[in-house]
Amino acid sequence: MTRLKTFLTPSRSAALDSCLGRGGSVVIAIHIHPDGDALGSAIALKEYLGVSRGCSVSIVCEDEAPSSLAFLTGDERLVCDSAEAASLLEVSRLLISLDHNDFRRTGSFEPLLRDAACRKLLIDHHPLPTESDYSLVFSHPELSSTCELLYWLLVSLDDVRSASALPVRSRQALFTGMTTDTNNFANSVLPSTLQMASELMEAGVDREAILSCLYNSYPERRLRAMGYMLSSLMHITPQGLAYAILDSATIGRFGLEDGDTEGFVNLPLGIGNVVMSVLLKQDGGFFRVSARSKRGYSASRLCSEYFHGGGHEQASGGRIFIPDDIPDAAKAAEYIETISARFLQEAPAGDK
Repeated sequence: MTRLKTFLTPSRSAALDSCLGRGGSVVIAIHIHPDGDALGSAIALKEYLGVSRGCSVSIVCEDEAPSSLAFLTGDERLVCDSAEAASLLEVSRLLISLDHNDFRRTGSFEPLLRDAACRKLLIDHHPLPTESDYSLVFSHPELSSTCELLYWLLVSLDDVRSASALPVRSRQALFTGMTTDTNNFANSVLPSTLQMASELMEAGVDREAILSCLYNSYPERRLRAMGYMLSSLMHITPQGLAYAILDSATIGRFGLEDGDTEGFVNLPLGIGNVVMSVLLKQDGGFFRVSARSKRGYSASRLCSEYFHGGGHEQASGGRIFIPDDIPDAAKAAEYIETISARFLQEAPAGDK
């Protein structure tokens, strides 16, 4: 718990309590292509603010939640229409950004959120937040997930203090988001992460049920696409970077939706001589990039230098644009081969 002492102080908890307030309209904003951590933290906080503080809360996001997380979202409706989001922000007393460090991560909603006149609160675990955009910031990249950060913030409040005092749905959502962002406790796990999990389970969270929904309920197309990726699309460079490209034809062939390829990028790291893994997914005029690395190799620096992105040291993302970065989609493999060789050869030991 030593790391938590930096933000679990009485003065910081009091500032959060005052900022959250009671009653009135609140808007929660999450990043585009929402994942388990974004949705888990948003649903958990919405439930808490509604049940415990009498607030009317809306979650805004440019994209719908993926069907793979339907068990988590239930009948929760995300506000994906910009006009409706703008109307909500006009009457909101508070805007809360969860699981993103910059309004740019919200896509077309960026100007609406940036120009909102209400008070703004940031709760996030990504590095280099744009703190000047917010009235109050809780940014802790050392933690496993935004869900973990939110959990410790909530239990520091006088009206919570323990996991059992949180609404049932909040507990389940927090556990789910933390599980997905740690790849089921495979990475970014601290003693505080395990303590959070223990406290939530003691409060009644059914971990086995959540794991069954997360990992044993996939559509058949995911497994078939995974096999095809590993057998036919995965390439490993001499420097130890594994990459695979899911172009529009492949995505269409398997009928892949957002969420279907969750975790694909982690699989090549199980190979002994692979130090980094990159997955490209074509999305219109660009490729979405996911990068993962083993300890000592910086996925964050790779993405910031070559993919217009960034993120955590060993888990990051970005984009490759057509034609700005590559002339057409067919050149994606050549681009990855070239930049990965340069990156892994030039980076100093321990900072690759």
